[in-house]
Amino acid sequence: MSIFCSLRQLSVTYSRGRNAALDRVDLDIAAGERLAIIGESGSGKSTLARALAGLLPEGAKVQGELLWPALGHPPRPGRDFGLVFQDPGSSLNPVLTIGEQIAEGARRHLGLSWKQAYIRAEELLGRVRIPQPDKAMRAFPHQLSGGQRQRVAIAAAIAAKPALLIADEATSALDVVVQAEIVGLLDGLVREDGLTLLFITHDIALASGFVDRIAVFHNARLVEAGPVRSVLSAPKSDYTAALIASHRDLATPPLIEEVAS
Repeated sequence: MSIFCSLRQLSVTYSRGRNAALDRVDLDIAAGERLAIIGESGSGKSTLARALAGLLPEGAKVQGELLWPALGHPPRPGRDFGLVFQDPGSSLNPVLTIGEQIAEGARRHLGLSWKQAYIRAEELLGRVRIPQPDKAMRAFPHQLSGGQRQRVAIAAAIAAKPALLIADEATSALDVVVQAEIVGLLDGLVREDGLTLLFITHDIALASGFVDRIAVFHNARLVEAGPVRSVLSAPKSDYTAALIASHRDLATPPLIEEVAS
């Protein structure tokens, strides 16, 4: 197994915080794998994403090692990794067209001309299943639905052919139907392009349907990591077992039964 990234005793403390936001984490990310980072708010999963992306705020204290054996150097934003955030509205510039925003990354990092970059942008809109890509190229973010904007954000994130795609709660702001569509889209893109995917979410059921491994975080620490089947069938951590037990689906009986008239 080729290692894409290794975390060794990685800790992160923010300037005003007394407790670590990430506490002595040891984790290997394999090249080409789909790894889900699971945890509730405040568990450290988004801090992990920011640390990997080099986007920690000024004043954050970092200890431990973050190694990139597959690259041989820290990843370059936009080129070696792409990042998809929870709110696509805040990821996209409201005064630039969709085509401009996707083409910019390809032009800057792949050395393409604007014409070539626009051709790639339109192709990517087709790949992320935006209807009528030629017309969408001229649209502005406010003219698209939330699910469509997230698809555009994904297209922009992979425009420069990165090796790593980080999706940080990329489905949390969407309804369950669109969530499933975005997960299917990410799965297909990762398989087709051979990307390494870090899928960060609080929803263990959503992630377990398509990732290879799960890493569970709680109170800033990694409490468990392993193949999906192993973690779900025989969790080693009480916290992981509680997450699995708390999952509700459409087959779960309603909390309040209707009273027959």
